[in-house]
Amino acid sequence: MRFAKKIGIDLGTANTLVYLPKKGVVVNEPTVVAISIHDNKVLAVGFEAKEMLGRTPDSIVASRPMRDGVIADYRTTEAMLRYFISKALGPVRLFRPEVMVAVPAGITSTERRAVIEASMKAGAKATYLVKEPVLAAIGAGIPINEASGNMIIDIGGGTAEVAIISLGGIVACASARVGGNKFDQAIAEYIRKKYSLAIGERTAEDIKISVGSALPVKEQLEISVRGRDLITGLPKNIEIKTNEVAEAIDDQLHEILQTIKLVLQEAPPELSADVMDKGMVLSGGSGLLRNLDQLITESTGVPCYMAEEAMLCVAKGAGIALEHLDVYKRSIMAKK
Repeated sequence: MRFAKKIGIDLGTANTLVYLPKKGVVVNEPTVVAISIHDNKVLAVGFEAKEMLGRTPDSIVASRPMRDGVIADYRTTEAMLRYFISKALGPVRLFRPEVMVAVPAGITSTERRAVIEASMKAGAKATYLVKEPVLAAIGAGIPINEASGNMIIDIGGGTAEVAIISLGGIVACASARVGGNKFDQAIAEYIRKKYSLAIGERTAEDIKISVGSALPVKEQLEISVRGRDLITGLPKNIEIKTNEVAEAIDDQLHEILQTIKLVLQEAPPELSADVMDKGMVLSGGSGLLRNLDQLITESTGVPCYMAEEAMLCVAKGAGIALEHLDVYKRSIMAKK
């Protein structure tokens, strides 16, 4: 049947991306859902719901249903998937789509079942679950089916996934539940301690994107931040510089570096040599942090390169794998 639609979904902690073969990424929205408490109705999803974060009255809750890359709130995730699928395919559908969902490499079987059930209930005909590093590698243009080692580092909102892939499968991998969200929390915490100023998640994220860096720099960028003074309780403005952000997220970066070193130590010698030759590929939205590739290169001694369109790698990989299911079937199938 030629009409069966295929969709790739990168169900991320911070953003969800939906990829349609031949069309590319059609949806790229924050993984946030707003629900009214009285009748449990979903009021908004994506951008609209993110606008509400930290600004809702008692009767509305805006939350992120994914935590650390896995489903934390099942019912909300299902509603969100339904919204994204119908946004991608249009509300009128003759056939149920085949859906490929990217999941963290360290996911448990219970967590896997939750993803499969949520996507089936949201209208999928069949659900394929694929480990994120594999899809990120495909999306980054790495030839994963060859007999040589390729190393991918995928840092998203909730998790950092590191894997060495050869012959289409994962040879060594480790994941840390550290990502962009933990960076944001660390920045907010740092500002609270240093300046006695309370700022929200969104402000912390703006700081990270505007001036953040993984390494201290000579020429610092500056951003003006507004928050609530914890001593007087009144609004206050301060200036935050790049090197302060680097200092704030140092512990989180250290944890990611440890994860990368762990995978390098586990790799068979032949594959280690391949990785030394080719370098590591960095992908994921949080991989875009300034100088992160440089920090990884300096602390491991292995060159690290940024993938093209790093944020879209996993979604693109899902789309490519769907278009060529026969080629990738062996390496990715965990079908229900």
